[in-house]
Amino acid sequence: MKLYYAQNTRAVRIAWLLEELGMDYEIEKFTLGDRAMREPDYLKVHPMGRVPALQDKGVTIFESGAIVQYVLALYGEGRLQPKIGTQEFANYLQWLHYCEGMIMPPMNTIVVETILLPPERRTEVNVKRATKLLNQMLMAVNNHLEGADFLAGEFTAADIMTGHSIIMSGRLGADFSDKPNLQPYADRLMARPALQKAWSL
Repeated sequence: MKLYYAQNTRAVRIAWLLEELGMDYEIEKFTLGDRAMREPDYLKVHPMGRVPALQDKGVTIFESGAIVQYVLALYGEGRLQPKIGTQEFANYLQWLHYCEGMIMPPMNTIVVETILLPPERRTEVNVKRATKLLNQMLMAVNNHLEGADFLAGEFTAADIMTGHSIIMSGRLGADFSDKPNLQPYADRLMARPALQKAWSL
């Protein structure tokens, strides 16, 4: 199994998952903007030249959520996901996909408008709009975590997916002051050895 990885990207989610499962894997590291990610050989792995991507026994797959589901289906043995047919399983599916559907779109706008674009091309109104939307998306997570340590009962892959987005939003300066459950949640996740390993690769 080979993971294509770059620091501070969604590839951290996959390394985190593999570490939680105690799996052996090979890693090919890139840096963001690496020309090698635009070379024909890598574009056969990921046509957009991005990470993460995973190769396993002749299978190639990209998109972090899809990779998480693939790995758990083949190697999870019931770990990191609740029993099917329970409310916890419904919560697990909901929050597994919430990060990409709800949190990451405004975060992506903020990154583009405050980091990637040159100052003369940035639009303050876009940042304000995205910040307001991100605040709403994070509040839903905060409210769900009231009285709970994790998103779907025990720690699951939903915490890997959405938890990673929560941590990254905090690093981008998201306001947690009115969301008292988010920082303790992020701290619980950051204390996990598997995430520490994944982030340090």
